[in-house]
Amino acid sequence: MIYTALVSGVLFPLHEKLKKHSSVAVRRHMEQTQYWPLPKLQQLQQERLRALLLHAQQHVPYYRDAFARIGFDAARDFQGIPDLVRLPLLDKAVIRANIETLKADNAQNLVRYNTGGSTGAPLTFYVGRHRISHDVAAKWRATRWWNVDIGDREIVIWGSSIELSAQDRVRMVRDTLMRTELLSAFATTESGLDGHVERIRQRKPKMLFGYPTVLARIAAHAEDKGIRMDHLGIRVAFVTSECLYQPQREQIERVFGCPVANGYGGRDAGFIAHQCPAGKLHITSEDIVIEVLDPEGRQLPPGESGEIVVTHLQSGDFPFIRYRTGDVGALDSEPCSCGRTLPVLKEIHGRTTDFLINQDGTLIHSAALAYIMRDLPEVRAFKVIQETLDWTRVQIVYDGQFNERARQGIEAGFHARMGKAVKIDVELVPEILPEKSGKYRYCVTKLETPWNALTK
Repeated sequence: MIYTALVSGVLFPLHEKLKKHSSVAVRRHMEQTQYWPLPKLQQLQQERLRALLLHAQQHVPYYRDAFARIGFDAARDFQGIPDLVRLPLLDKAVIRANIETLKADNAQNLVRYNTGGSTGAPLTFYVGRHRISHDVAAKWRATRWWNVDIGDREIVIWGSSIELSAQDRVRMVRDTLMRTELLSAFATTESGLDGHVERIRQRKPKMLFGYPTVLARIAAHAEDKGIRMDHLGIRVAFVTSECLYQPQREQIERVFGCPVANGYGGRDAGFIAHQCPAGKLHITSEDIVIEVLDPEGRQLPPGESGEIVVTHLQSGDFPFIRYRTGDVGALDSEPCSCGRTLPVLKEIHGRTTDFLINQDGTLIHSAALAYIMRDLPEVRAFKVIQETLDWTRVQIVYDGQFNERARQGIEAGFHARMGKAVKIDVELVPEILPEKSGKYRYCVTKLETPWNALTK
């Protein structure tokens, strides 16, 4: 406790000050605004949104031209979030084509970032110190909701090449001081999982952080080996960057003896939302505006599912305005029992590419297919690849003797959901490999869905 207080109160603030970040002051302010009356919080959000649009119009060549083309004047025409529908959507292709004109003409000290490309489309973009400070502060605030803080022992199991290639001497010293240890999410062989289990037992961290798939795989490995992990004093397992499924949550909580805190965000879109101990996913609404759009680009009310589009209010140096995340979810109209007034994401269904399309044109959520596999204990891992409307491949890692009866059972489950005319090829593979980022994708369609055709 004393050392944690030293790190969170002295060492980390000094670290941020040397990097010229304002994250300490921002986090302190956020710990007040999370309890503000909702109208006051909404007013703050709207003021920041107006300021971002004015800044983009005045200082960002791409938006200066885009606003002029549609006859939009931020000072005259912006009244509230509903007016955002007049503005163009931003996606990875647009950013790639306009990466220089998306930089503000008064931006300084921009940092080049990359996404991992788990969707098959890596992205390069830029971030300023102001946005970095706010993203750090938002994550820090949410961490403290779970009775842990910077300076508590932490094991991060991650797959980004940025993190895993940055282990220079300065970073190693910093991580040692902050008591953070980074392990590779790619080490999923038998020996690699053995190593992760042993290191967690030795380290006895207060918190884990990683992809839900990888943490669940480590937990399953420990359980299979009869190795107890629920007595180590782990207080919380933070998961992010993939859709969290209930069986994964149950596996992690059972083995590690701690709650799972789901986080939603990305290197590009920012720290969007985080689960509190009461169970709700709170949006960082001081810095983030979320629109949920239908396939025609119309804003949907709370409770209705559509594509999540994000505007990052602190991204003026390289604006993310109406950025298509590729994720499908819904807002919640019900407040959280924890007392925080931050708006809530009701659910995140997954990525637009996590939906397969049926022969009659309806969408099939990947969870419907995951339930087929969940009922087959011999299936250790799987991946569904929809090649055409008439052909879907199912890759499985099977524990035990795979026979014709097992194959027929899997085919029957898929036919029941996708139609009897669809050809289902079941392929036995030794393992399901992660994407280059270290993330796993259970369900991939090569077809265009209504979400992919969302109006730009």
